[in-house]
Amino acid sequence: MEWFSAVDYDLARQVLQRGIAACYLIAFVSTIDQFPALLGERGLLPVPRLLARIRYRQSPSLFHWRYSDRMLLAICWTCAAIAASLVIGLPQLGPPWLPMAAFLVLWAAYLSIVNVGQTFYSFGWESLLIEAGFVVAFLGSNEIAPPIVTILFTRWLVFRLEFGAGLIKIRGGAEWRDLTALDYHHETQPMPNPVSWYAHRMPTRVHRLEVLGNHFVQLGVPIFLFAPQPVASIAATLIIVTQLWLVISGNFAWLNWITIVLAFSAIDDGTAWRLVPALAEPRHEAPQVWFVAVVLTVTALLVVLSYWPARNLVARRQLMNASFNRYHLVNAYGAFGTVTKRRREVVIEGTDSDDPDTAARWREYEFKGKPGDPMRMPRQFAPYHLRLDWQMWFLALGSPDTGWFQRLMLRLLQQDRATLRLLRVNPFPDAPPRWLRARVYDYRFTTKAERTESGAWWVRTEIGLLVPPVSLRD
Repeated sequence: MEWFSAVDYDLARQVLQRGIAACYLIAFVSTIDQFPALLGERGLLPVPRLLARIRYRQSPSLFHWRYSDRMLLAICWTCAAIAASLVIGLPQLGPPWLPMAAFLVLWAAYLSIVNVGQTFYSFGWESLLIEAGFVVAFLGSNEIAPPIVTILFTRWLVFRLEFGAGLIKIRGGAEWRDLTALDYHHETQPMPNPVSWYAHRMPTRVHRLEVLGNHFVQLGVPIFLFAPQPVASIAATLIIVTQLWLVISGNFAWLNWITIVLAFSAIDDGTAWRLVPALAEPRHEAPQVWFVAVVLTVTALLVVLSYWPARNLVARRQLMNASFNRYHLVNAYGAFGTVTKRRREVVIEGTDSDDPDTAARWREYEFKGKPGDPMRMPRQFAPYHLRLDWQMWFLALGSPDTGWFQRLMLRLLQQDRATLRLLRVNPFPDAPPRWLRARVYDYRFTTKAERTESGAWWVRTEIGLLVPPVSLRD
């Protein structure tokens, strides 16, 4: 069955399986740390309340059988161990069904989490991780060559991811068409990192080149992923390089890392051996008939499901980060169709004064990732995903989904320990505040002169109150 085997893509398989598994490991650790406080039995958006009003067919999840925080953590710890074993490469040493089963367990478990995760799991990279985990499940193990159909479908995934993002930008804000998008993006992106300040202060002509480079790589390069070698490897390398710049200059959870991993589906062993001659050529057995039948059947299903995202790419009203089925397979992707020109931040403050008048002393809650104290340097958290911080960014943009924020204010007034662990600084370590309020500020990066003089990273200007002083009585 030589036609079935991609004998020149053994390194690609190793990177795909181990890299996707590493992203799953991070995702499950993130869920262990944050899910109970955000979505658990006493969370901001409790899952039991959601499950009481939706059916399995609306949102497939293991938790329709039963939900408890203990059950969630047991599933996450188990899946984290499976993901770690795949990163090491243990299941890949066995027969092809073993890594297949391991990835399908990760896929089913994380699908169950995302489908009840509501606004805290509504990000495009959640669907991307689910789809990628399902696809790489059918790459086989070390004893056989990777199936060529799985390698090609993974490239189709990268094509949708990159080309879809490029089309969203061209069809979106005028700033992408007039090449000014990067004049703002480094400053207004959801969660800047330590390099973002320096990237924002680069010359305007560099920002223009950034935008042009982005359009070239997202709109021109992806088609060459299906070209003969070494052209496909060159196209993949260009995608990897641009994604590494995004890794360096921002915090986008595992989005850029998983894109880098998936791009390796277009890099053949011959190209890799030229770069690293010490790599040994693997020896493979012929795949068994059952494995060929399963892979071809699954690929045929995925090709059928590709109709909807392919139609979306050419649609006048292109959807961004959309799933066309409840199992998050063969999705539409895209990000930052428009770039925010001004950065606004919601700052939560509390006081232990009896009366929240002008004489009250207000102290500020600090989040782990989002900007707060102007003197604090932005931190690097990606590929870890700070879900509450991201929702605070959407809140400042005027998101109508505010039920979780009201419960956040309540939990802070109650001094809820699980909620406080999501924050960096609790200004009331001994007793809860009597009053809370939320103020909105305009934030901008300091200029070079301001940074030298004051040491501050940000300058902020108050806009007004989002939430006036409230207490538990309210």
